[in-house]
Amino acid sequence: MAAAPSMENPRRLLRGFFSFELCKELEFIHRSSGTVGYRPSVFSTTLPHLAATNCGHFILPFLPLRDRLKDAVEETFGCEFELFVEFTGLISWCKGASIGWHSDDNKPYLRQRDFAAVCYLNNHEKDFRGGLFHFKDGEPSSVAPIAGDVLIYTADERNIHCVDEVIDGERLTLTLWFTRDCSHDEDAKVINILSQRIQYEPDSFLPLPASSTMYWFQKDGSGFDVRHARVSFLGYDFSSTKEKSRADNSLCDPLELLDGRLYLARGDEVLVKEFLNSLHALQVLQFCYWRASELAKGREEVHRQGSARPAILKRTINLKLPLPHDDKLAVEILGGPSCNCIKLQFKWEDLVLGSAKWEEYVSQLHRNMLVCIPSWLSNHTLSLDNHIVEFVHAT
Repeated sequence: MAAAPSMENPRRLLRGFFSFELCKELEFIHRSSGTVGYRPSVFSTTLPHLAATNCGHFILPFLPLRDRLKDAVEETFGCEFELFVEFTGLISWCKGASIGWHSDDNKPYLRQRDFAAVCYLNNHEKDFRGGLFHFKDGEPSSVAPIAGDVLIYTADERNIHCVDEVIDGERLTLTLWFTRDCSHDEDAKVINILSQRIQYEPDSFLPLPASSTMYWFQKDGSGFDVRHARVSFLGYDFSSTKEKSRADNSLCDPLELLDGRLYLARGDEVLVKEFLNSLHALQVLQFCYWRASELAKGREEVHRQGSARPAILKRTINLKLPLPHDDKLAVEILGGPSCNCIKLQFKWEDLVLGSAKWEEYVSQLHRNMLVCIPSWLSNHTLSLDNHIVEFVHAT
């Protein structure tokens, strides 16, 4: 059991608070949905962003942990039934990211923050180097991130802290702030976005990209699209669904091509399977990476059945998308030991199977979300019914 927090420096480190499996699921959500973040070399995925990009169903895996964290913070700091969640976000700190000494309420627009919870999704030294968390005073004075651990502390000057620069890799966390001020309750904002979204397309679970500027990482006059980079790390590329001349491609912003229908390519081959947009394709690939061992078992059965090989095109120059992309910068920022740049050793049949499994996963989450929304609208809070909690844990 963790030691009681001191009154002088109220904080607590909770070891093994949540499972490795949940770490990997949240990593999948972040790497298939995240955008350029609020600080240099930081990428983020927030609940309002998921709701706005038609990925509100991805909120469900957060909720059981979110409730447990709120209970733990209230119990630890003696404020039962007083708190609201002010912010929930997946945050990755990449090469060059750091922050100096500060408290989490150190700006006028942050004064509402009372407590913080930092949930570590991967491991220091194994998945990234640098990025240690330090408190200015008190114990623990430093925290080396370990997947499944949670650090909770007050957001005021009693817990001034900093984070060392990340040397390489991607330091992944789920970060929450809690407030006593109900006017800053995050849930109302998220529920409002979700309710508006489902009025128009209640049955759609396919992602809709945000503005292309939100995915564009820029440094020293060069840059890359984070969606394109993460697809490239897995050994694939985006491809046009029809041959276009260079003149056709020059008529629009190249990054806007990622908002439309496209194929996935590998080397000089193109899979003739249409994806609604780049986020759709990225989610399928990241799902294949996350569920690789499970898909390997399904692959054997499919191969035994002798399924027909998917249609493949020879990739010509006119099928290539003229996307601006600095490969070297992408590897520098997102690369390192935690980068899933191990090329997926899949045959095209495997990717088709993975796409079907992804659709099963997200469609079930989406159906569960639709069941929850009337309760969310009525109670003005994000929570899960018990039978849905069981499903979320099962997946």
